[in-house]
Amino acid sequence: MSCTEGNYQPPIKKPTQPVSYPEVYRNPPPQPRDKKPGQLSKAQLDQFFRDGYVVVPDFFLPEELQPVRDAVAERVDHLAETLYRAGKITDKHEKAGLFQRLTLLDKEFPGAAIVLVKSRRNMPKAFRDLWSHERLLNAVEQLIGPDIAGHQVWNLRTKTPANEALTVPWHQDNAYLLPECLGTLQPTAWIPLLDTTERNGCMQVLKGGHRRGVTATHTCCAGGTWYVEVSQEEMEQTLGCDMEKDLVTCEVPYGGVLFLNNCVPHRSLQNYSDEIRWSLDLRWQDPSKPSGFWGERGLVLMRTAEDPGYRPRWEEFLQDERLDEDGQENSVQLEEDLEPTIQGPWMLRWELVHHNRHTRALKS
Repeated sequence: MSCTEGNYQPPIKKPTQPVSYPEVYRNPPPQPRDKKPGQLSKAQLDQFFRDGYVVVPDFFLPEELQPVRDAVAERVDHLAETLYRAGKITDKHEKAGLFQRLTLLDKEFPGAAIVLVKSRRNMPKAFRDLWSHERLLNAVEQLIGPDIAGHQVWNLRTKTPANEALTVPWHQDNAYLLPECLGTLQPTAWIPLLDTTERNGCMQVLKGGHRRGVTATHTCCAGGTWYVEVSQEEMEQTLGCDMEKDLVTCEVPYGGVLFLNNCVPHRSLQNYSDEIRWSLDLRWQDPSKPSGFWGERGLVLMRTAEDPGYRPRWEEFLQDERLDEDGQENSVQLEEDLEPTIQGPWMLRWELVHHNRHTRALKS
């Protein structure tokens, strides 16, 4: 099915009244009897379901996150090599560090940071190990129960300094998925790879904005981005938010984790520092419930009550669409990958009120 401006009708019918699932987002499941490493305290668990978020400042040791930093550096190195071979850049900036190199690449090839964001090939082992980390799963078990699957949507986020395209506006995570999953709790762990502050683009949430269990009406797309957005007026009227009293700035230190409810409004701030703000966001849910994912890729089961020794089977989840039948990089796909635009079906779920280069490149 093709899409052109002005004559395409999104396949999603918006309900006249918002569907509400307050019990899903406000009530914790029965808690594990055993004490396990990484579990949230009662106060932290209560805050997650009351406010829609909780910051755990000392969840990981720096040495536990170093493999993730190394994997990100390898990803940037691969991007530099690819851009260089394609004739997009003349300097690979190999001497620059993890928190500067992509900025330099982006100056020479505007959009390099977007190309890195859209790249989802070969999820590094360090990312997989973090996603299925025992302590993380012990905390997630408290939020959704003993059966845990990784959601199809995971993201490596880069926020290069003063880059409007990488500043995420107010939204609820539910807005990016099919409405069938609105009754599914899908907690996110937002894990920064350096100390995050208001200056370098940390997250903000509107605490309690999840309590009505409603996904507000969003629009697409914000500014020059591929992101959907919910207005202040909509958050106040539909979600009952108070933009002054409910606003919380979540500064998270390196080693900390911000756990987010998928119904709570949140955004990221712009980076005014001179370093790149790197982070990962990872999601989970009960595997028996709808995920709302638009593609064919399934959930990745990580833990099941029936088999305490179960380990994730990554093979199907890690299929690389960039490779041809012989396992070689597809040149046509590679060229598309280097196009600094991002498109997705979430753009068609909501009213398209602002066109930009991302929406104009939408084909299906």
